[in-house]
Amino acid sequence: MATKAELVGEFVGTFLLVFTVGCNVLSNKSAFGAVSIAAVLMVAIYALGGVSGANFNPAVSVALAITNSMKGPGGMDWGKCIQYVGVQVLAGIVGAFSYALLFWNAFNLGPVKGAVLPAALCEILYTFMLCFVVLNVAVARKHAGNNDYYGLAIGFVIIAGGPGAGALGAGCFNPAVAIGIDTSSAGLGFGWCLAYTIFELVGAALAAVMFKVVRPGDFKGSDRSDIVAAAPTQASKLVAEFLGTFILVLTVGLTVLGAAPTGAFSIAAALMCMIYALGDISGAHFNPAVTLAIFLTGDTFTKRQKPAEVGLYMLVQIAGGIVAAFTYALIHGGKTFPLGPTPGHTWHQVLIGEVAFTFTLCFVVLCTAVSSQTKSGTMFGLAIGSCVTVGGFAIGSIGGGCLNPAVAIGIASSQILVGGFSSKALYYSAAEFLAAALAAGVIKATHGSKAAAQPPQEHHFNHLSNEEDALRLQVERDLKQAQA
Repeated sequence: MATKAELVGEFVGTFLLVFTVGCNVLSNKSAFGAVSIAAVLMVAIYALGGVSGANFNPAVSVALAITNSMKGPGGMDWGKCIQYVGVQVLAGIVGAFSYALLFWNAFNLGPVKGAVLPAALCEILYTFMLCFVVLNVAVARKHAGNNDYYGLAIGFVIIAGGPGAGALGAGCFNPAVAIGIDTSSAGLGFGWCLAYTIFELVGAALAAVMFKVVRPGDFKGSDRSDIVAAAPTQASKLVAEFLGTFILVLTVGLTVLGAAPTGAFSIAAALMCMIYALGDISGAHFNPAVTLAIFLTGDTFTKRQKPAEVGLYMLVQIAGGIVAAFTYALIHGGKTFPLGPTPGHTWHQVLIGEVAFTFTLCFVVLCTAVSSQTKSGTMFGLAIGSCVTVGGFAIGSIGGGCLNPAVAIGIASSQILVGGFSSKALYYSAAEFLAAALAAGVIKATHGSKAAAQPPQEHHFNHLSNEEDALRLQVERDLKQAQA
């Protein structure tokens, strides 16, 4: 059962979240409203994570209870889940009435006209992303209590999904937010919160299932050291690459078609969050150019991947991009957008931009996540994701700023809906693969001399190796036995 401190923590965090949502909507509808909401979620998680677990969301609590019921990590039984959900919904209602009183105004909940299915898909997919990131960065046995980026990764899901989904009347990703908004505006109509809650709970259930798929070792028993030391399976790696690329390309499409003002920042946030969630499973490439760059540096910094594995990575990344492209087209009623130079720009400008900023992305991946000389155990995801912010804003207006063959091929594939596959993706991909090769060559020149003195290590985004994890957990177990 939940303690008083836990319930108070959940109330405070959920109240701050819903109150901030309302203030952003009713004050000036800033282009950076999603950033404000993401920030309050992030700081509340850091402030109260050690008290209540910082769920602040019935969907998150349900996802935790499901994983616990499947004998996985989480520590959330259904009795505690019900208590948490009750307090979160109450806090959402109080928070919503508080902003309504502050502005003496309210806003209604619901999809834009004719967009029920699009809103439902957005709520399902981004609630899935939110719960999936929570489970991976804060609950997975390897990461629970062992990283400092969990709040950043969870909070920035709102930046990834909020702007694109918001254009369709979605963007809650949280039943407490939906119920609070709908209750405070009951005079304008009431009822959509029930549908949104169902959509969000579906997303939570999907997140719990996919969490088990990518981390089957977390569900094999109670001996934590054996579970953590188990290497990811090939299937887990490929599913991780598909999911990460899918979320990335989905966010690209929704932000472009929804004319989201945050643009590249939202796409960068999606990449960062999924890197933090899945980096220790597959390496979180989500990009055939990144996979090529890492392969080309094999035996210098990392154990070289087998060509067959490289090929499988690229195939599932491209498949993830294609599925995502058709998904965002479905959400927008068959609408999509083309590849190529924008009016007033030329192909050589596009290709030079793609080479320059794909090089930046691949080089930063190699420096912050591969080379032991400059590898970061905390900032790697933010650094890599920020490359998309850099390139997207710098050359997005020239020709899109894909920086990723899976993005380019996904966009080109969706053109089948309006006339046929666009071969322009091949030009983008060629430039991006060239950039990957350049990045591999440059890092050997800048980091290679010291790497030559060290044996190559398996590539993963972790500050602890499997062996170090097992040793740490063995010490914890011995201490608990001694205390008993």
